[in-house]
Amino acid sequence: MNRSKRGNMLLACLVSITLLAGCSSGKSADSGGGKAQDAADAKINQEGFPIVNDSITVKAFAAKFFANADWNNIRLWKDYEKKSNIHVQWDTVQTETLKEKRNLLLAGNDYPEMFYASAFSRSDLLKYGKQGVFIPLNDLIDKYAPNFKAVMEKYPIIAKGLTMPDGNIYGLPTIYDPEFKSVLYGTPWVKQEWLDKLGLKQPETLDDFYNMLKAFKEKDPNGNGQKDEIAWGAVGTAGIVNYLRGSFGLNNHGTSNLNVDTDPETGNIRFIPADPRYKELLQFVNKLYKDGLLEQDIVSVKSTEVDAKGMQGLLGVSDSVDPVAIYNQKGYVGLSVLKGPHGDQEYNAYGSPLGNIGMFVLTDKAKHPEAMMRWMDYFYSDEGIKLFFMGWKDETYTEDANGNVDYTDEIKNNPNGLNLDQAVGQYLIWPGGYYPGFVKQKFFKGAEGLPTSVENAKKAEPYVLPQDQVWPPFNFTQDEQSELTTIQTDIETYVNEMRDKFITGNESFDNWDQYVAALKKMGVDRYVAIYQSASERYAK
Repeated sequence: MNRSKRGNMLLACLVSITLLAGCSSGKSADSGGGKAQDAADAKINQEGFPIVNDSITVKAFAAKFFANADWNNIRLWKDYEKKSNIHVQWDTVQTETLKEKRNLLLAGNDYPEMFYASAFSRSDLLKYGKQGVFIPLNDLIDKYAPNFKAVMEKYPIIAKGLTMPDGNIYGLPTIYDPEFKSVLYGTPWVKQEWLDKLGLKQPETLDDFYNMLKAFKEKDPNGNGQKDEIAWGAVGTAGIVNYLRGSFGLNNHGTSNLNVDTDPETGNIRFIPADPRYKELLQFVNKLYKDGLLEQDIVSVKSTEVDAKGMQGLLGVSDSVDPVAIYNQKGYVGLSVLKGPHGDQEYNAYGSPLGNIGMFVLTDKAKHPEAMMRWMDYFYSDEGIKLFFMGWKDETYTEDANGNVDYTDEIKNNPNGLNLDQAVGQYLIWPGGYYPGFVKQKFFKGAEGLPTSVENAKKAEPYVLPQDQVWPPFNFTQDEQSELTTIQTDIETYVNEMRDKFITGNESFDNWDQYVAALKKMGVDRYVAIYQSASERYAK
């Protein structure tokens, strides 16, 4: 992500402000919410291992993807217990039942000392933080998390995105390294063989793009004498709309706050789905759909159906990860960033490096919050990141003389027929993507780390937003969140429904004004005002 970096002085001021604001919440920031003890009294080592001299047990709740992975016996946690002297007693649930179980624990006052991989929303972090259930982490970060603190200092967007309106930080996030550009952005994938066979170049404009898709549909690029090619294969319309946002000058702060950006004319918050440029975008996609250039069941098609077509090599364009990783189809390359009707040529369909910020939370029941902050901080260090994603040298990964790592053959070509995620999941817990931590290209070997994905990101990079223009998801005050809760779901559901209706022709563009009027009745002006306040806080 080609973004300018800010100096440490700004971050130092920001951290100081958040720490002071944390002190003003009625609890001592030094106490970490009233539970922290002096490190010497708790026999906690300030650095190095073990973290504590005397073994401690901590109760924790977490979500996981693999039902067969027993976190109380999985090697990652057993080895880390030996290293840290901290035994975590895990209570885990599948992600499908996470929200229900998590809420029951909190409602029944039966919650643990630590929530891990529990994906709390920003509104929940503030709600339970204000109630004193989640303890402020500001001072604990300052004293016991040198690795995480260094990340905040290097990338101020992290600290700004974590800090609630009351000045406190209540959760630690998943962070996607801003230098790992292919995990943050990349255009859809086009089948180069079909371009070559039809004598086509990469499209540069919307007209080029239309003509390419039309040729894929009509000129039999797979040479089987049948019109079975799917020009654009995808589940849902969001992929193509997002790809084209920057070509219509929309989302000039990225997509973390998907429906708002800055109006270039007024400098105020703009509600994108009511903007004339957004209407133009939908009209173009409607043309593609009407002319059969998109998957015709794109609104209702199941992923398994698209996957089946992908594995047969029938997709001209795929808006997922490199098809070699999911369809075993080689030869796809990243699409170009297209120039739109008003001269815009931007790739804005990506968010900030800050993932879910509620992935690590300490509650007011935590007996050793300092120790647990050190426990978590290790996984923001290179050594901890390598362990978390790769495991153990010469057992689960190999390393060459230049420090490049890769999984062993037993992981990549598992003799028991396990795919990579399943094989890794026998030892580690990252497959599925639910975890706090720091995703670095050097240690992450998923599809986004493939050389083709890296090349795709390089192609898009000249057209992506500068780093200091990208917004993380905004944080709202309790009053703002209360108002948003009553209007946001209805507005955003309506926007998505009407997007699909306009694209498929089930709603005429002649009714655009009625659509905008309906949004106003649903409270979109207040929605915009709340986002305006949040954006002004963020700018400060």
